[in-house]
Amino acid sequence: MVTVSFPDSSWRDDVGPVEGVTALVWDPTDPPPTQELDVFVAPYMGGPDLIEPVAQVPSVRLVQLLSAGVDAALPVVPEHVAIANAHGVHDAATAELAVGLVLASQRGFDEFATAQAKGEWLPRKFRPGLADKRVLILGYGSVGSAIGRRLAPFEVELTALASRARGGDELVERVHGTDKLLDLLPQHDIVISVLPGTATTRGILGAEALAALPDGALVVNVGRGPALDTEAALAEAGRLRFALDVTDPEPLPAGHPLWSAPGVIISPHVGGVTEAFRPRMVALLREQLARLVAGEEPIHVVDRG
Repeated sequence: MVTVSFPDSSWRDDVGPVEGVTALVWDPTDPPPTQELDVFVAPYMGGPDLIEPVAQVPSVRLVQLLSAGVDAALPVVPEHVAIANAHGVHDAATAELAVGLVLASQRGFDEFATAQAKGEWLPRKFRPGLADKRVLILGYGSVGSAIGRRLAPFEVELTALASRARGGDELVERVHGTDKLLDLLPQHDIVISVLPGTATTRGILGAEALAALPDGALVVNVGRGPALDTEAALAEAGRLRFALDVTDPEPLPAGHPLWSAPGVIISPHVGGVTEAFRPRMVALLREQLARLVAGEEPIHVVDRG
């Protein structure tokens, strides 16, 4: 028998019965359950404070996240406890938003929305568009490749970059390593970051990287906010454009200069927040629990190294 805790009753009810599984509800702001617990399902988008209480339950062997990112869990989950993320669940929704942000900026939707609020009909002008543009995807994992698949029909030239160089796929001939970033940036019109929140990615899009981009280039961030140096972005705003679903700091405080910087579009970290999320996550949870009951290894376990 496997005992699992869900962060609220809606998750327990949506997952439903799984043979060999005892389900209970534990809101980690409350005291830990008295019974032994094998799997802790963390609250969606919860910070470290909502994951740290799992350390009080020594029987837990797996922390299952509802997010793709793991940066909130890594510092607070004991080393002997496995962490599994929601690999694949958010790919489509995040890719949709990335493409939406690109189109919104390239075609001027932000200006149109502002003008509509004033009842103003803007004069026509030629805008960058998307066809024939050179797009660099930073973080070419499952989300990055999902973005690439959606961009390819727009007749763009795709380049992919990941932590290490490797062979390509049906979209790109090869995947470059991060050591090639400064060489690649001057050759691209659009940069889309899907980078995770790690020590090595923090500030990777800093002053030197942004200065390497050509005038008018667009930087989109749907990964983690700290990958883009906020002060460097503010210094380049106007020469470059930015479309950001994540920011540093986050939430972005009222009055922060990013809100009013020229050529900046901001959405409130909603990359995975569509109606596709819950049914896809429920399917993953059911599969994960069935594997554990069968004595199999859990899927999507994060390499903590």
